Amino acid sequence: MDYRIQEDYLYVFLPTELDHHSTESIRRECDELLYDNEILHIVFDFGETSFMDSSGIGVLMGRYRMISKLGGDVTAIHVNDRVYKILNLAGLHKVMEISQEKIWNKRM
Repeated sequence: MDYRIQEDYLYVFLPTELDHHSTESIRRECDELLYDNEILHIVFDFGETSFMDSSGIGVLMGRYRMISKLGGDVTAIHVNDRVYKILNLAGLHKVMEISQEKIWNKRM
C-alpha cells in the first residue's frame, strides 16, 4: 500500500485485492497516520483494486467513524463497476462520496 499526506488529506492507494489479508495492515497504518497528523479528509483510491470483500467495507466504515468524529470526511475514488456495486449495496454512498471518474477533483 502507498499512503500520501497532502495538507489535511490522507490518500490511501489500495491494493489489487482488498480482503482480510490486506485490511489489517491498512487499518493499522491509517490509524497511525490519523493520530500522528492533522487529517480531516481520507481519500481511498481504488484505481488498482479489482476485488473487495466485507473486510474492505469494514476498513472504510471504521475510518469513516473515526474521521467523522473530527468533523472530517471519507471519499472513494477511481472505483470500478464491481466495487461500486458492493459499496452501494453496503450503503456507503449514504456516508461518503464515491467517484468512478478517471480524474477526481476535490469537492469542498
